[in-house]
Amino acid sequence: MSCSLDESIAYCKSLTRRTAGNFYFAFLTLPKDLFSDMCVLYAFMRECDDLVDGGHHPPAERLRLLEQREAALRSALDHNESETPTLTALVDVVRRHSIPSGYLFALIDGIRRDLHPVAFNTFSDLEEYCYHVAGVVGLCCIHIWGFTDKRALPRAVDCGLAFQLTNILRDLSEDTANGRYYLPRCDLDCFGYTIDDLRRGCCDERFRELMQFETSRAREYYRRARELFDYLAPPGRPVMSAMLRIYGGLLDEIERCDYDVFSGRIRLPVWRKLLISVDETVRNRWLAGIDRSKRRQQACRRQ
Repeated sequence: MSCSLDESIAYCKSLTRRTAGNFYFAFLTLPKDLFSDMCVLYAFMRECDDLVDGGHHPPAERLRLLEQREAALRSALDHNESETPTLTALVDVVRRHSIPSGYLFALIDGIRRDLHPVAFNTFSDLEEYCYHVAGVVGLCCIHIWGFTDKRALPRAVDCGLAFQLTNILRDLSEDTANGRYYLPRCDLDCFGYTIDDLRRGCCDERFRELMQFETSRAREYYRRARELFDYLAPPGRPVMSAMLRIYGGLLDEIERCDYDVFSGRIRLPVWRKLLISVDETVRNRWLAGIDRSKRRQQACRRQ
């Protein structure tokens, strides 16, 4: 039986509220309709990711489940209905915001790579992977938020890469335990650090210099991502700012703990994320009020 649109949206909101963590607080800055749309997008991506990461299923079974979801997505887009709770609402979001479906399939392609041990020789290799699992997410987001210039597209990809590089540095210990070595081998070699050192959680001067290099690279992507503000429609600016502050805050915390990501998971407290959300919402309404006032004054002068 097909899932109704209202049921699908409610399911996606519930899943997002339970699992989104950092993103959920940024979504709160959005108008009600766009908040729902972002919950739908997040829920789809979260479920795809969980098919690869969740449970104790062997890789072959996880691959089967992911390919099953991929086929269900293709069918939902073709027939505009689905029995999968997330897909009914997702198809509606894709249609209303003209999101190229290729972005969604590119994401699945990227997630599929995590079914097997992951390693990259160069940063170019890692960058290409990050485009699939994060860059296309940024592209989907700006279609929902609205943008005014095609120059927004590469900056949205940069934003996705900034967040993904932050996740990689934060989750280094967990990913290593799962056989995923995201830091490029050429970077490790450059600082005389090895995969075995990574497995042992060796946090010495070589590691700190390596991490300093990687955080500096991530910050360059944050710098490029900030250019996106010039091309976003007004509703997207506070959520974008909140995301940059929350994920940039994680990068700050990594530096603050002297790059020791092995002793415990780096995170921001809930109160701080909520404060960022409230601050961005209030600031955006204040700026919008100033903008409306300026437009009224200009209109009066023309009269």
